[in-house]
Amino acid sequence: MKMNIPNQLTILRMLLIPAFVACYFYIENPLIAGIVAAVLFAIASLTDMLDGKIARKYGIVTNFGKIMDPLADKALVFSAFLMLAVKIEALDGIMIWACVIVFIRELGVTSIRLVCASSAGNVIAANFFGKAKTVTQMACILIVLIEHALIASGTINLGAFNYLASFILIAAMSFMTVASGINYLKIYMPYMNTNK
Repeated sequence: MKMNIPNQLTILRMLLIPAFVACYFYIENPLIAGIVAAVLFAIASLTDMLDGKIARKYGIVTNFGKIMDPLADKALVFSAFLMLAVKIEALDGIMIWACVIVFIRELGVTSIRLVCASSAGNVIAANFFGKAKTVTQMACILIVLIEHALIASGTINLGAFNYLASFILIAAMSFMTVASGINYLKIYMPYMNTNK
């Protein structure tokens, strides 16, 4: 099967996941590790924006893209949050809670989405709340990566205000994740009811 450009970008995003995780764990210099991981993560995030725009512009939205694009996003975000929770001791408490929120929301929405798609043929593309959630999650990961790299390398030291930007972004991301989960639940409930 010939893959169109949006779907190729989705697959590229999946391939970038092990690359940025490996760089973050195996590059010894924390500043370089954080910057390289942030750049690779930003490229992976950019493919998410591009594949959707290209698909809509040229009318090549496919069911494969509707399913695999959000799955690729979730794999990217899951990997990043797990990586940060394991690597950054200063944020491990709040990061673990953020991971729980993200995992429950993503797994729940994806499960409902797949059930609706397989049993009733209803494949619903991401809406504003879903896209806003994705943007805040990716922005959060980038900020945490960069802020930790600067602090761990000694480039900056704000004392009591270390990781302030990370805490703010994690809180905003958690709120948006919960809000979008509730929104999707409302959208999918009618489809779930028809499958009873």
